[in-house]
Amino acid sequence: MTITRRDVVRGIGLATVATSVLSRPALSQGPIKVSFTTSWIPEGPNLFAYVARDKGFWRKHGLDVSVARGSGSGAAAQAVSAGTFDFGMAATPTAIVQAARGLPITCIGQINYDALMGIGVLAGSSIKTPKDLEGKKLGASVTSGEYPFLPLYAQKSGFDMGKVNLLQIDGKVRERSLIEKQVEAVSSFATSTIPSLAPLGTEVRFMLFRDAGLEFYGQSLTTQPARVEKDPKLCAAFVAGAMEAIKFTMTNFDEAVDIFLKANSEVAISSTGKPYSQIGLGLTNLTNLVPEVKEHGFGYADPAKVSTMAELVVQYAAGDKAQKPDTAALFTNAFAGTVKLGPEEAKAAEAAAAPYRKYVV
Repeated sequence: MTITRRDVVRGIGLATVATSVLSRPALSQGPIKVSFTTSWIPEGPNLFAYVARDKGFWRKHGLDVSVARGSGSGAAAQAVSAGTFDFGMAATPTAIVQAARGLPITCIGQINYDALMGIGVLAGSSIKTPKDLEGKKLGASVTSGEYPFLPLYAQKSGFDMGKVNLLQIDGKVRERSLIEKQVEAVSSFATSTIPSLAPLGTEVRFMLFRDAGLEFYGQSLTTQPARVEKDPKLCAAFVAGAMEAIKFTMTNFDEAVDIFLKANSEVAISSTGKPYSQIGLGLTNLTNLVPEVKEHGFGYADPAKVSTMAELVVQYAAGDKAQKPDTAALFTNAFAGTVKLGPEEAKAAEAAAAPYRKYVV
């Protein structure tokens, strides 16, 4: 079933989604406890969740949200589909993979708009092009969101994946494996690897999947289709709080980083914790300076783009028995667009993100 904005309005019984979000669930009745899982350890793409929780954006909408750390987009998507968590986040291509394999999942809001997936190598590496990966050790984590698309990237980039020495490594030691030269390249999200290494003075070059024509959205908010149908009020409240927090991270960059560091003491006590957080958030915010957000507001997913993404995913990454999901049902914009950037806010967001553009040019 495709949930439209009209369905949400009718289900809530109010004039607009925005009004419904502000009025229900009522704080006087006590906040509703909601569980949420990120797709990875604390970093730039999920920084908004700590802001939404600790700055009070979710509580403002009547929600008491617990935030759990993820261990990969695939695992997060599966956990949400199984109902282990009420809501979650996952790399958008991974959410499509899971839907194509029959898992019940719905994307209810875009968190960011460029996955920045790719292959990272040390700046001085002899690997200059994707073809140079042949005969080299490539570290990758099977639970990471970009992993299923390595064969497609190889095909599009013109190298033989069978000639690459692919080593399975835990995503938590991926960057260390590269620094210690246990591997010569790593498959990852630039938003994870660059913030981990740049503060250490380790320069990394990224061969991004997008340069091979694989343009995928970044992370999506997810839940079960049944929840969207049966409790659109809760979904609307959750998305609204998340999108307000994302906007806050773009227009109040320094305060957002401070909130994140207070929420994650193990990051804060690290000598590189602050630059790690700043670079991660800066890269993430860059991916939100796109027409979708400027024209439609936060959370909006372009139907044509998600359809193209779904075709690529099903053809190359979802397995033989997978079928292209109904993207109109998999992606809903019913809860998007209630939070927008004003002209001056957009300028402030551009200025705050500008110093981090050098990492992905």
